[in-house]
Amino acid sequence: MPLPCQQSPVLAGSATLAALGALVLYLAKPSGYGKYSESLLPTATRLPARAAWFLQELPSFAVPAGFLARQPRSLFGQPATVLLGLFCAHYFHRTFVYSLLTRGRPFPVAFLVRGFIFCTGNGLLQGYYLIYCAEYPAEWYTDGRFRLGVFLFILGMGVNIHSDYILRQLRKPGEVIYRIPQGGLFKYVSGANFLGEITEWIGYALASWSLPALGFAFFSLCFLGLRAFHHHRFYLKMFEDYPKSRKALIPFIF
Repeated sequence: MPLPCQQSPVLAGSATLAALGALVLYLAKPSGYGKYSESLLPTATRLPARAAWFLQELPSFAVPAGFLARQPRSLFGQPATVLLGLFCAHYFHRTFVYSLLTRGRPFPVAFLVRGFIFCTGNGLLQGYYLIYCAEYPAEWYTDGRFRLGVFLFILGMGVNIHSDYILRQLRKPGEVIYRIPQGGLFKYVSGANFLGEITEWIGYALASWSLPALGFAFFSLCFLGLRAFHHHRFYLKMFEDYPKSRKALIPFIF
């Protein structure tokens, strides 16, 4: 027998995501990992980047995948399971592909713990809502919101993966130097990888038409948008020949 939907934790979780996003913008500081870890957390205990990213992202895949695994219905039956499958697809890549390919700096354990908690909570929220609370009409697959949302999700995931590939090619294994990224959307913005992921979650929010997805999309916009801004400023300071026409996140605008 399916569990009844409890709206209170869904609303609380959605509001928490929105509040965390607003807090990120209010503080306006770069998160202390990657290129900012040495200056912000010089004495922090660290793990190798690959292990840290794997451990941090794992619950975002494992928790909603666990919800899907317990469903007797077909994975490609109800819209809710398809939407949760898209969420899992993103985090399957982040957990089992991106984490094993990254050439990033060692990752502060403090941020790993925070990220693990966030990914666990968000995975629970998205999975619980879609499996036990979401109700979609039979024609949702033909609804413009679903079609446009899925298109944006797939487009954003493609941009994100391609941009990560470009960034990896800037370093040889073991290097920690920085070079100017070229190609793809990096021709127009410094945070092409972030733009791709933000587009994914805006598409996910549109396709699922839910508060939990909207809250996550807003948080992603705040967190990744701010990170793109700091990356852009970092590049401008480090490279005298950095393209002046390149924006931080939105081509030609910001």
